[in-house]
Amino acid sequence: MNRDQQQLAEGILFTDEYQLTMAQMYFRQGLHETPAQFDYFFRDYPDYGAHKAGFCVFAGLDWLLDWMAEARFGPAEIDCLRSQTGRAGRPLFAADFLAWLERNGSFDALSLRAVAEGRVVHPNVPLVVVTGPLATAQVLETALLNQLNYQTLIATKAARIRESGRGQLVIEFGARRGHGKGVIAGARAALIGGADYTSNVGISHVLGLPPKGTHAHSMVQAFLALGMSELDAFRAFAETYPDDCVLLVDTIDTLGSGIPNAIRVFEELRRRGHRPVGIRLDSGDLAHLSLQAARMLDAAGFSDTTIFLSNELDELNIWQILTQIAEEASRNGVDADRILGRLAYGVGTRLVTSAGDAALSGVYKLVALRREGKWVPAMKLSESPSKIPIPGDKRVWRLYDRRGKATADLVATREEDPTVQEELVLRHPNEASLQRRMRRGEIQAAEPLLEEVLQEGRRPSARPSLEELRSRRRADVERLDPGVKRLMNPHIYHVSLSERMWQRKQRLIASMRAGLPRREDPSSGSSPSTSV
Repeated sequence: MNRDQQQLAEGILFTDEYQLTMAQMYFRQGLHETPAQFDYFFRDYPDYGAHKAGFCVFAGLDWLLDWMAEARFGPAEIDCLRSQTGRAGRPLFAADFLAWLERNGSFDALSLRAVAEGRVVHPNVPLVVVTGPLATAQVLETALLNQLNYQTLIATKAARIRESGRGQLVIEFGARRGHGKGVIAGARAALIGGADYTSNVGISHVLGLPPKGTHAHSMVQAFLALGMSELDAFRAFAETYPDDCVLLVDTIDTLGSGIPNAIRVFEELRRRGHRPVGIRLDSGDLAHLSLQAARMLDAAGFSDTTIFLSNELDELNIWQILTQIAEEASRNGVDADRILGRLAYGVGTRLVTSAGDAALSGVYKLVALRREGKWVPAMKLSESPSKIPIPGDKRVWRLYDRRGKATADLVATREEDPTVQEELVLRHPNEASLQRRMRRGEIQAAEPLLEEVLQEGRRPSARPSLEELRSRRRADVERLDPGVKRLMNPHIYHVSLSERMWQRKQRLIASMRAGLPRREDPSSGSSPSTSV
């Protein structure tokens, strides 16, 4: 694929065909410029099988805005659409529609309100609200979901890994095992969510971080194949990188040769005035080997060196490793915290692929159309109540309890302000019997979450730095109740509707169902019922 083809594939035609066929139908019906509002949200937390997330970290927004700024229906894109034909051999896209696309061939007419990137987020809460011409907003769907779903998924995994590792150093190195160039976005999301560094050189420089890495088993293998030794390989690496020396010690025999040879090289470095960084363990019983490595390094006077762990790590097996270390250390009278405090983690495949749950349930739904100067709520009905979106124009508030912990995200109508109400009724989005009341004295703060990030194609504020995104994540995770952060069976964080929003949703559901044709109920054979 040459450069022109790549630009064509990754530009505004990075969309699904049905977005374009719908856009043409809206054009033909005179609806294409009707102001519309779409919400982006996800329906459930990632479920990894043995464990499940209790929160997510929102990521991908900045790169989506960058893509929107560059995407255009230019001559090449119009020629592609002009070449498409239907089953009868006639052009699929008419000349007048293509002319409209060429004249209005960008996303400059769209405005976006969004939760700030890097924030902790929860299911069914609108994370991005897209407002603008119906046809243009429709075309955006595929690229928006692609950018936001994947990066949010990986940022969430990274945040869980960081929490599981007790805040110790985390390095992402999934480029070799991930899915094509998606690993670039994956590395960025991991850095937002909790990784300190990535081994990916290009994105590291783009984001202003030094790339990190050690060496592969092949380095030791090469020396062995040439008639030399593991010790020779370690010495050569240390000579090349005397102040950045991390040695992979499990190519031959971790305890019998790898660590002893590393210690010998570290002693030589120390005599020359250099400070070795540490060793890496990439196979075997990482918990047991960490304890033995710490004992051997301590005995040689290298108690300040780091023990890097790798090999298919994720939040669950990191937790298992730390638990095993603590138990073994306790039995042997060893200070477990001192050992745990010198560990660092290299995470690759299971992070960049979000092993266990490889897709976020993010969706993009039409929630309102502008008619006669007012926003008219729109809704999709479903046999599953959890799939019915929250209709209409809205605001989102995060409520903090007396402890300063986030206790609920409240979705309210646009005109509501919970900060002036004496008592709030928090309704479950789908269950009529489930509600919660909070008086003003129980709420330390109510924070609006949606902010303007794009105003008719223009950004109203400066691009946030990586450190700003990380700072948001750190602050939000700190304000989560500990139960929400549990690896297994996390406490359910409350996402609620205001009473007014609940009533709006119920009225619209009733109105839509009233207009449905009635049919025989198959369970009774005679009683009429409605079905959606």
